Amino acid sequence: MSVALEIWQTIVSEFSDIADIKEATVIVLRLSLAAILGAAIGYERELRGKAAGLRTHILVTLGAAIFILVPVTSGMSSADASRVMQGIVSGIGFLGAGAILKQAKDQEVKGLTTAASIWVAAAVGIAVGYGREATAVASTVVALFVLVVLRRLEMRAQTKT
Repeated sequence: MSVALEIWQTIVSEFSDIADIKEATVIVLRLSLAAILGAAIGYERELRGKAAGLRTHILVTLGAAIFILVPVTSGMSSADASRVMQGIVSGIGFLGAGAILKQAKDQEVKGLTTAASIWVAAAVGIAVGYGREATAVASTVVALFVLVVLRRLEMRAQTKT
């Protein structure tokens, strides 16, 4: 066998983790949906001028989806996938903590909602990666309700006091 053919076969075998068009479609669909749902949450944060906005939320949902999609599509057991989810949740905690700032002058804490939205974005990504697309969409709708509608109610309550 020629060296060039051997190199080519090695390259092909390294990219053979997607078995067929059905699996390729599932992977592309899940990753695309994770990015879209992350964008929906991130866009709301972007409109509010928050540091963690569109790109951050897309990357969080996409990353969480990838972290769970790879083991699930590789045939990992549910118990092992559960440990992967635990790792994602722990890691996202550190990212969310970076979004929280304490203002020394008035003892006010800022960034809690953004940190929580990052946490929710990771959960949405996990749901998508695990193949629970309807759950992920419903969760995103509820998160947007909390971020948009309840914010308006809070603003009204604050102006009345």
